[in-house]
Amino acid sequence: MQTEVTSTATDLSTTEAGLPQLHEPRNPGTDLDLDRVLAVQVNTSAVERRCATLPGRRSVKKDYQAAWLLKAVSMIDLTTLSGDDTEGRVRRLCAKARQPVSKGMLSDLGMTGLTTGAVCVYHDMIETAVSALKGTGIPVAAVSTGFPAGLSPFHLRVAEIEESVKAGAEEIDIVISRRHVLTQNWQALYDEMREFRRACGDAHVKAILATGELGSLRNVARASQICMMAGADFIKTSTGKESVNATLPVSLVMIRAIRDYYDWTGFRVGYKPAGGISKAKDAITYLALIKEELGDRWLQPDLFRFGASSLLGDIERQLEHHLTGRYSAANRHAIG
Repeated sequence: MQTEVTSTATDLSTTEAGLPQLHEPRNPGTDLDLDRVLAVQVNTSAVERRCATLPGRRSVKKDYQAAWLLKAVSMIDLTTLSGDDTEGRVRRLCAKARQPVSKGMLSDLGMTGLTTGAVCVYHDMIETAVSALKGTGIPVAAVSTGFPAGLSPFHLRVAEIEESVKAGAEEIDIVISRRHVLTQNWQALYDEMREFRRACGDAHVKAILATGELGSLRNVARASQICMMAGADFIKTSTGKESVNATLPVSLVMIRAIRDYYDWTGFRVGYKPAGGISKAKDAITYLALIKEELGDRWLQPDLFRFGASSLLGDIERQLEHHLTGRYSAANRHAIG
């Protein structure tokens, strides 16, 4: 599943785990172009038809399926965002991130050095996660800005970002103010996102749109453009706390916004579907959509992530079935 990268702007380095890590120049953002934003339209019926056909057309089996699933593991932001999180739970999560699939299975599959893409936690657990992941090259991501509602005072949301960066988070998942989208106040959304990007400093920023609360696919497309213009390194579907989280139609709209932004500026922005993706077959569908719409370069952890907690367990079960012909009990692959 490794892909060739020919872009001269791409830097290739290696983590201590021996995995290739590709790094794009960061998206610096642009001036707000309201004419470009307001010109964005979405044909909802066409989007839904395109997505309805994808799972049946893009099915892979046997060794190919195993290869795609291993690729998916490397792109998971392994996440715990519960009110009862403890240091012990976070340390167990980090251990799983370092060794997401058993050494025996990896050996049988001819794979070594596999890790997840990141570990995602609340601010209070950053130092625990950073300590547990020291020397692995696995970044710690922190949710911020009054996650999940994003309704705390603005200066506190900015301060929260700064504190998380100071604590060692290399990635910050911020939530936008949905009211700016619903009232079409694009200047306010741009200014907010721009300030969040500034507060992140060298840490990469993922903009969570909470798409299930934005009202329409057109709003999703326009909010995606605004966040990228303001300097988002990733755009992300959901907090995982909404009633509707990641869906294929929303993903298609956001992915095409990313493609349009790249064609316009030359900067690649990452994509992260989050919430509700818990089955291995769904992960493959999302990867197929990325490959078809954006190309192989986006099939790397620096440009694509799954926000998930239970997805990894189902992937492990599928890999074990591939090797043995039998499905194991889910509790054999517990994370915490």
